[in-house]
Amino acid sequence: MSDPIELIRELVALPGPSGQEGPVREYLADRLQALGYEPEVDAKGNLLVRVFGNADRPHILVTAHMDEIALIITSIEDDGRVRVAPVGGVYTFKWGEGPVEILAHSGSVTGVLSFGSIHTNNRSSVIEHARSQPYPWDDAFIFTGQTRHHLHSIGVRPGVRVALASSRRVVTEFGDHVASYFIDDRADLAVWLMALEQLLETGTEQLGSVTFAATTSEEVGGHGAQFLLRTHPADICVALEIGPRTPDADFPIDSQPTIWVRDGYAAMEATDGEFLEERCAALGINPHWQYLSRGGSDASCAAAAGLTARPITFGLPVENSHGYEIMHRNAPRELLRLLIDFLENAQ
Repeated sequence: MSDPIELIRELVALPGPSGQEGPVREYLADRLQALGYEPEVDAKGNLLVRVFGNADRPHILVTAHMDEIALIITSIEDDGRVRVAPVGGVYTFKWGEGPVEILAHSGSVTGVLSFGSIHTNNRSSVIEHARSQPYPWDDAFIFTGQTRHHLHSIGVRPGVRVALASSRRVVTEFGDHVASYFIDDRADLAVWLMALEQLLETGTEQLGSVTFAATTSEEVGGHGAQFLLRTHPADICVALEIGPRTPDADFPIDSQPTIWVRDGYAAMEATDGEFLEERCAALGINPHWQYLSRGGSDASCAAAAGLTARPITFGLPVENSHGYEIMHRNAPRELLRLLIDFLENAQ
């Protein structure tokens, strides 16, 4: 079985903004082929592996998303400043100033996300606005040191994605915890991959028909999963996610999985909650039952669109969602235990 922390480290290093998940998809495809699987890629870019079991059991889709929050270029000014807008829930205070990579077709271009200087009281300055209200992306820019003409010549234009630079895509280990940008959802992709590894060892006789999907464009509304479910219906959609600690759900950042009871899109069926309560007791898992007043997953977005009957979201407890996220180092293995048990016992 792979080491989840090493998988996370390798996955975090790969840029994958919504709509441009290629490096992550290629990494996963290579790992799956080495295991003997034959992954497919659909028209939306979702990476699929099908596991066939008892046809009388519910068809289950298991998702973990490949995309990450990022920026998109909106314009380039005469002096070469690159203006950006968020793709997904990116906040200026979460990223701060620092190196980024513009993912142009000719290759990545290094820049520095910049907010300007603070040493002024001029009323027209950005810092004067920031002292009394949130700092908007409209006031941010990327400094490249290049002219607009040169940037255009190398494929830097509106619509090109911008990701955090490789120097910031590192995993920090301390005590029982690990931290990084993009634990959402690279840690869950590690669990997703480990589940497929484990099924090679334990067999699939106890399963129904299960499709494992590494999905695209989750951060912008679960678009990849919804596209997939229109062509490959599933009774149950299980989304592997983070479980962000909030005032609505204040729990320790420990190894125990979170189970979303409701989010901003849909609620889990009550009968599934009762079933999971029984299975967790049998496994010796003490889950965090999580109510989210904001946010969604592949499963809940699909349920809200009428594309799956039973949305279920399992999470890894984290601090600092959509920022430098912190989780317990044993959380991926506990989530894996819950996932495999659910796949083997769901009715």
